[in-house]
Amino acid sequence: MPIDNDYFKNRQQQNKNSGNSNGDGGYQPPFEPPEFFKNFGKKAGVIYVIIIVIALLFIFKPFMTIESGNVGIKQTLGKYDDQPLNPGFHFIIPGYQKVTVVDTKVRLMNYASVETSTGFDQSIRSNPAINILDSRGLPVSIELTVQYRLTASGAPLTIATWGPTWEDKIVDPVVRNIVRNVVGGYNAEELPTKRNEIATQIENGIRTKIEDLEDKPVSIESVQLREIVLPQKIKEQIERVQIANQEAQRVRYEVERAKQEAEKKAALAKGEADKNRIEAQGRADAVTIEAKAQAKANQEIAASLTSKLLDMQQIQVQGKFNEALRENKDAKIFLTPGGSTPNIWVDTKDNKRDTTINQ
Repeated sequence: MPIDNDYFKNRQQQNKNSGNSNGDGGYQPPFEPPEFFKNFGKKAGVIYVIIIVIALLFIFKPFMTIESGNVGIKQTLGKYDDQPLNPGFHFIIPGYQKVTVVDTKVRLMNYASVETSTGFDQSIRSNPAINILDSRGLPVSIELTVQYRLTASGAPLTIATWGPTWEDKIVDPVVRNIVRNVVGGYNAEELPTKRNEIATQIENGIRTKIEDLEDKPVSIESVQLREIVLPQKIKEQIERVQIANQEAQRVRYEVERAKQEAEKKAALAKGEADKNRIEAQGRADAVTIEAKAQAKANQEIAASLTSKLLDMQQIQVQGKFNEALRENKDAKIFLTPGGSTPNIWVDTKDNKRDTTINQ
């Protein structure tokens, strides 16, 4: 309640008059209010306005903060603004404008046979696995994960066109349609062996289909093919084929190993035969060379045996014959005919003095 300053003024005036009548001009009132309270009556209205404004700000909140990874979509009398509100501080007019905050961070959409709990994380959505019939009509289930995000610049138009459940209308139908078209063109037995090829076709198909939409409302980050669930009979058949292939590979390995071993032995035998042939050829060549040398020597010797040389050798033999008769007149002399010079064998009575002369 404001203080009545007129009361203090009148009281002070009365005291002054009483003091003058009594002759005491130095009288002072017992209480003097501060200057603030003296002027409070004049400022009270401004203070009340400030307090009311602050209270209204907290009650109606004509401002808001948008965090990173989000954008705000402002509605003015129910109409969406074309430009989104970027992260930061923004003012709005309560009752006239409204802001819807949407998430533009990467979101996940899982397709799995067994539902997994995502807790309170609204950026992860769980859907049942995609059931498909292969080219022969056999049931197959596909489990995959799609990572995507809302395009921030086109968020107002996307929400205005598709509504708050935009991912169930944009992403999910495209994913299911592309997976069925791709996987439905294969036999169930081919799916495990062509997994990488199928995963590439699914990712390219989903990315192209969604990003070709008008204004590109969603961008695809990645598509991971996690599991191909086959019927039990197909699994057993594939296992039998794999076992047969492994056995065939083992047999081929054994045959190749035996072939390599035989080639190794053949190479060793050929090497040994080549070695023996080379050695034999070397010995034959040595004999041939020696024979040629001997023949050449004989030719040279024959060429050197002239009549005069033979006469001289016969004279030398005759001299040795005469010496033998001088030493032992009873010696037996054997002449072996043939050749230019006869072989003479002298048989003496004393064995120690036997002499054989070969010319």
